[in-house]
Amino acid sequence: MTVVIGFEGSANKIGVGIVRDGEVLANPRRTYITPPGQGFLPSETSKHHRGVILTVLREALQQAALKPADIDCVAYTKGPGMGAPLVTVAIVARTVAQLWRKPLLGVNHCIGHIEMGRLITHANNPTVLYVSGGNTQISNDPSPGYNIEQMAKKGSQYVELPYTVKGMDVSFSGILSYIEEVAHKMLGSGQCTAEDLCFSLQETLFAMLVEITERAMAHCSSQEVLIVGGVGCNLRLQEMMRIMCMERGAKVFATDERFCVDNGAMIAQAGWEMFRAGQLTDLADSWITQRYRTDEVEVTWRD
Repeated sequence: MTVVIGFEGSANKIGVGIVRDGEVLANPRRTYITPPGQGFLPSETSKHHRGVILTVLREALQQAALKPADIDCVAYTKGPGMGAPLVTVAIVARTVAQLWRKPLLGVNHCIGHIEMGRLITHANNPTVLYVSGGNTQISNDPSPGYNIEQMAKKGSQYVELPYTVKGMDVSFSGILSYIEEVAHKMLGSGQCTAEDLCFSLQETLFAMLVEITERAMAHCSSQEVLIVGGVGCNLRLQEMMRIMCMERGAKVFATDERFCVDNGAMIAQAGWEMFRAGQLTDLADSWITQRYRTDEVEVTWRD
């Protein structure tokens, strides 16, 4: 059996996961929380990660009931993500690999999401919608996305918003600016409620994502869709995708908050696949790449 430990910390989540031959043995994480509307800065986020990462590492080993000697490989998020948090995680992973005398693997964050989704849902050969705040592509409490989802459930009136789809590309720029521009007037005059605006925002953005996903399915003659990434937890997105798939006689797969939000197990799982395929990262090459594209990864573990 092969056991891989994975370190994830590309944004405001810091997680350490342990996977053994397709079984998630441990997956603790911490979230860096800032006041609503402020976002998280790279330097402050990395400071948070440095403060808790060893605690999370100990928790992972305890949950898995394993010792360092039981680990076969150490995987970490190479990118994409925020520079300072990525560096923090990479340094810890490199140190652990040397102390434990284990091989090291740099993993693409996006590939981690995809491999975790495939492991949990058992999707065979899906079209993948990776939908996340910074990395949306086809191939935190408080959480703004979560709060919008809850308010949208109470809305019913649709407000027309900018909708931009060009082939397989979508553009979300300008939508929030447009809402901020019209919200004061519309809310003040009683034309709609804040819940209606959240409802309209979700319906518009998700319709764009469903459209390009269906186009990709038609192009590839695909009968499966796998939704991964933090926004993949949204139940309305899953519902809209499910309706589209039913009309095509296709299936949709998604995971819950444990695995769709950034976590260490997804890095461990991708690292497990890579390690079994003979891939390793030399210590001299174990840097980070903030703009690490998904299509830069040579997937040698699948036909």
